[in-house]
Amino acid sequence: MTQIKVAVIGCGFYAQNHLHAWKDLEKKGASLVAVCDLNAEKAQACADRFKAAWYTDAREMLSSESIDLVDIVTQMDSHQSLAALVADYGVGAILQKPLAPNLEVATEIANYAKSRKNWLAVHENFRFSTSMLRIKDKLEANVIGHPTWARISFRTNYDVYAGQPYLKTVPRLVILDLGIHLLDLARFFLGEVAQVHCETQQLRDGIKGEDTATILLKHKTGSVSVVDVCYEAKRFPDTFPETLVEIEGANGSIKLSKGQIMSINCDEEVEERYVGSDILPWTSLSWHVSQEAVLNANKHFLECFKRGVDPETSAFDNLKTFALVEAAYEAATTGRAIRPKYT
Repeated sequence: MTQIKVAVIGCGFYAQNHLHAWKDLEKKGASLVAVCDLNAEKAQACADRFKAAWYTDAREMLSSESIDLVDIVTQMDSHQSLAALVADYGVGAILQKPLAPNLEVATEIANYAKSRKNWLAVHENFRFSTSMLRIKDKLEANVIGHPTWARISFRTNYDVYAGQPYLKTVPRLVILDLGIHLLDLARFFLGEVAQVHCETQQLRDGIKGEDTATILLKHKTGSVSVVDVCYEAKRFPDTFPETLVEIEGANGSIKLSKGQIMSINCDEEVEERYVGSDILPWTSLSWHVSQEAVLNANKHFLECFKRGVDPETSAFDNLKTFALVEAAYEAATTGRAIRPKYT
C-alpha cells in the first residue's frame, strides 16, 4: 500500500478532529509524520499524543521532513501565505474552510496553486457526512422526483466562542463560519445558484459580526432553497451539531430530523430510518456528526490525492460556494437580490 506522509499545520480546537481522522486513516495509507503550531506547547502536546514530530515554523517543517500532503487547519488570514509556501515546496495541500477572508483572496489562492500545478483541496466537510451522502443518493435515484424546494438549517445556542474566542471579533461571522457549509450543501443537493437574497441579525451583545442569517437561493434548475443559520437560537433541546434538512420534490419529500432520522414521504407512504454513521468516532457522542464528516472528507481527499485527481471540493469548486457567501453579504447590505459573481 502506498503511504502518504501527512503533516498538519494548526493544533487548535477543531484541528483535533483532523488529527484523529488522519490516525484513523493509517489503515488506508495515511501516515501522520509532523504537526506544526505557532504555540510550542500545543504543537508538542499534539506530537506526543499522535506520535509525530513537532514544529513551530512551517518552513522549517517542510525543509526537514519528507511530506506528501499538508492539512492546513489554521485561521483564514494565514491561508494565502501557507498555501503559497506549501505550493512552492511542491507538496499537496488541504485548506480548512473558509478558504480566505473574501472571494478575491480565495481566487488568488486557487490561481497560485494552479500556476504551480499544485494539488489543492478545501476542507468543506458537511457534504461528506453519512446522512448528507444518503440524502444525495436518494436525490440521484430520483426517489422524490425533481427537487423544487429545500430548507437547510443549523440553529444552535452552543457556545462556539469558548473554543474559538476570535469569532467574537470578526466582522463577518455566521455566514462565513457556518453558512458557507450549508450553502455548499444547497449546491450539492440542488445545483448552482442564479440569485441570492439575505437578511442578517445580531442577537448577542459583545460580538462584531452577524450571528443569524436567513438566505434565500434561486437555483438555475428553478428550485428554491432556504439556508438558515444561527449561533444564538433559543431551542431546547439544542440540536448541535446537527444540520436539519427538508427537500420537497415533484413526487414526494425527504426530511432529516434530529438524531439523523431520515423520513421519505412518497406516494402516500412514509419510510423512516436512522441514516447516520454506524461507527462511533473517537470522542463524545454529542460531536459525532462533525467528527464523522471530517473522517469521511479526509478519506476522500486521501483517495483523490493518491489517484492524482481533483477532489469534489477542489479550490476552484469551492470558489462557487464562496461566491454565494459574498452574494449573501451584499444582498443583506443592499436589500437586493444578487447574482453570484463566480459561475
